[in-house]
Amino acid sequence: MTESTKITPFGRKLREVERVATALLEQQPDWGIFFREVLGIDGAAYRLFSTNEEMTRFTESEAYIRIQRMLTVLRESSTQQAQPPTRVITVRVPASLHETLRAEARRDGISLNRLCVSRLLLEDE
Repeated sequence: MTESTKITPFGRKLREVERVATALLEQQPDWGIFFREVLGIDGAAYRLFSTNEEMTRFTESEAYIRIQRMLTVLRESSTQQAQPPTRVITVRVPASLHETLRAEARRDGISLNRLCVSRLLLEDE
């Protein structure tokens, strides 16, 4: 293997997080479980990409785009199944937190509502 074809430590981490996501996708979990296990705070991505720089590189990678597509497939399949009725709650947060959440949702290509629901799902422990 030449120097230019060696896989970097970051590249190995990309492969690992994508391997975890692919293996989980094969089990056809609920999209919330997939999100929590792969992209959530205690998920594979946060365990592997421990610095802000690495996490930023990850979210700009092709692997991240493929994982987001996996998540979309799971979300779409869950919306095609019978869903229980939803309820609306209003939560007042400081403007700075709202802007931070909105920016994160925009970066992840999801709605602010979906981001907040995903975060609430993470707090079940």
